[in-house]
Parts: sequence; structure tokens; C-alpha cells
Amino acid sequence: MGTIELGPERGRLLIKTGRTGLGRRAGHDLTIEATRWSGALTLPGDATSVADATAEGSSVEVRVPVDALDVREGAGGVLPLSDQDRTEILGNLRTVLGAAEHPEITFESTGVHGTPAEFTVEGRLTVAGRTEPLALRARAEDGRVVGSATVKQTRWGIKPYSAFFGALKLADDVAVEFDLRL
Repeated sequence: MGTIELGPERGRLLIKTGRTGLGRRAGHDLTIEATRWSGALTLPGDATSVADATAEGSSVEVRVPVDALDVREGAGGVLPLSDQDRTEILGNLRTVLGAAEHPEITFESTGVHGTPAEFTVEGRLTVAGRTEPLALRARAEDGRVVGSATVKQTRWGIKPYSAFFGALKLADDVAVEFDLRL
């Protein structure tokens, strides 16, 4: 079996949020990046690259410190995203995720199905101390693995952020995207 170490030097992990509610025009759709993270991709048999491997028998695990999440972009909104907004958003994020008690977000695969060209990774995502199943869709091409999943915050016991007496709300569905060079 071949193991490929994963981290920011190999690619990006992004979280993308949307907004809902009557006041949604005031808020921003956010792109949040994990600036520090680690993981391992284990390939079956004697495979040493994704191109040589079959999806079946592969596994992946990833660890992201909550304090390594950083706001990279805020699209939309009445005003541009300020540094003060970024600081406030990160503070709210760490509070909502219970970073003091649960400092890491983890994903551990339980099965991989498909072909290197297109596959699904099933696993367990732990956020804020709660573990739930999650399926990622991905594809390998030109030495990269690109994929995504949708995380419904309430499924992990997270109440989506709201402001202005509920007029501005973070959408329950959050997109997680990754682009890795292997």
C-alpha cells in the first residue's frame, strides 16, 4: 500500500457559505480556507499514485484545526467585507463550532467506490464533537483530485448564524470543496 501525506502544500480545502432571509443583501457569501490541515490518502496494493490505484480499497483521513480556518473572500453584501467583519466572523465561527471543547474537525473514510475518473468517498465527519456520515464526490485528473460535499449544519447540531433578529441568516447547507495535487 502507498500512502500520500496531505496538507496545504498539496492543495486547498475551502468552505463556502450562502445567505438567506429578508436581510440577505446586507451579508456576504463567504469563502473560508483551512490554512493548516493534515491528512493521509492510502492507496490499495502496490499503487503509488492515484492513476495506478483503484478506488476500492483506498482510504483517506483529514484533520483540520478550527483555529486554522480563515475568511478569504466575502462576495455580495451592501458593503465590502472589512477586516473587522473578518475578525467578527472568525470569532462567531469558533464559538459556533465550540473550538475550546472541540478544537478539530475530522473526516475518516469508511469506503471508496467508483473509478479514479469519478468516485465517491463515504465516511464520518466530526464537527463540534458530533460525528455523522458524509459522502464526498470526487474525480482524479492530471495528477489532481478535485471534489466536494454539502454539509447541512443542523445535522451536526449547529444552529446557522443569524443577525438582525433573524432577517439575515447563514444558509444551512455549506459547501466543502477540495483541490489536491498528488
